[in-house]
Amino acid sequence: MENTANQSFKITQLTAINVAKVVTIFFLIGCAMLLGIQDMRQVIYLCLHIGYCVWWLVEQWFYPKRREVLFSEPVGVIGFTLSLLFIGFIYALPGYFAFVNPEPISFLTVGIALPLFFFGSLINASADVQKLTAKEFGAGLVQDNIWRLSRNINYFGDLMRYFSFAVVAGSVWAYIVPGLVMALYLQRINQKDLSMSEKYPEYLEYKLKTRRLIPFIW
Repeated sequence: MENTANQSFKITQLTAINVAKVVTIFFLIGCAMLLGIQDMRQVIYLCLHIGYCVWWLVEQWFYPKRREVLFSEPVGVIGFTLSLLFIGFIYALPGYFAFVNPEPISFLTVGIALPLFFFGSLINASADVQKLTAKEFGAGLVQDNIWRLSRNINYFGDLMRYFSFAVVAGSVWAYIVPGLVMALYLQRINQKDLSMSEKYPEYLEYKLKTRRLIPFIW
C-alpha cells in the first residue's frame, strides 16, 4: 500500500523544496502576526529570510534549466513530508527565536549578519550560475573561477546565509539550524567526493589543489 502511494505521488525533490519555502514564508508571516514586531531584529529577519525564499523561487524562473538539473530526483509521500518538516519549519526556527527575543538588536549584530547574508548569497548564486552555464556548454569538471576556491563553494555560501539568520535571531538555540545544515552538507560532500572521483579522472588533481569547503582554510 505504501509503495503504491509513493508511485502515484510523483513530484521532484525541487518541487518539494519549493513548497517548503512557501511554508517557511507563511510561518514567518504567522510569527509576525501572532508575536508582533517589537524591534528592528524582527524586521531584518523577515527581510533576509523571506527575501531568500523568494529569490530561491524566482531564480528558477530566471534560470529554468535549474529545474532540469537541480534536485530532479523523484520523492514519495515520506520524502515530501520530511521536506516540509525540515525545510519548511525546522529551518525557519531562527525566525521564531528572533520574534521571542526581547533584546534590541545591536549595530554590531547587524554589521555581522548583513555581510554574512549578502556575501553568502552572492557566493552561492555565482557558483550555481557558473556551474549551470558551464554544463549548458558541455563542460566537464568545473574547477575554475569561484570553484577554484573550494570544491563546495556553493555550500559555503549557503552556510554563511544560514549563520546570518542565527546571528540576527540572537539566540544560541538558533545555531542548531546552521549546525544541522552543516551536518547535511558534510554528508553530501563525502558522497560527492566518491562520485566525482569515479566520474572525472582529473578530480583527484582538483581535490589536491583546492579546499574542501571553506576557502583557504579547510
